[in-house]
Amino acid sequence: MTSTEVLSPFHLAIPVSDLQAALLFYEEMLGCERGRQSTDWIDLNFYGHQLVLHQVAGQQGISGSNPVDGEQVPVPHFGVILPWPDFEVLVERLASSGAVFEIPPTTRFAGRVGEQRTLFLRDPSGNCLEFKAFRDPNRLFAADLEAYR
Repeated sequence: MTSTEVLSPFHLAIPVSDLQAALLFYEEMLGCERGRQSTDWIDLNFYGHQLVLHQVAGQQGISGSNPVDGEQVPVPHFGVILPWPDFEVLVERLASSGAVFEIPPTTRFAGRVGEQRTLFLRDPSGNCLEFKAFRDPNRLFAADLEAYR
């Protein structure tokens, strides 16, 4: 993909144990808008992407972790990359909504190629989300080989 091409929205379907609690989180806390729905699933506009919440009895988030720049990053996780100012607006929204952060907002790789703001939180079913913003969005896939030696 070249830098002049527009990204296509992704589709991600995730399990949730309580559809109504998940809706409160995604709609009220994150500002997602509802699309199609049935009794067992709901489509959401997740920052321009299609996120589908599927009711699955007894679902709990499964997680391990890997070290990244001094933090134990939960795996698996998903999320979006926002413009820097939008990330800061989201941080304020989450903080004022009483969000509990898995990893609070922080700057990772400061002064390096991949400098970014990042935060992690879990939805009511334990699914882990990461939101991030790059200091220089054009360096999203740039390699900082010295950082990984």
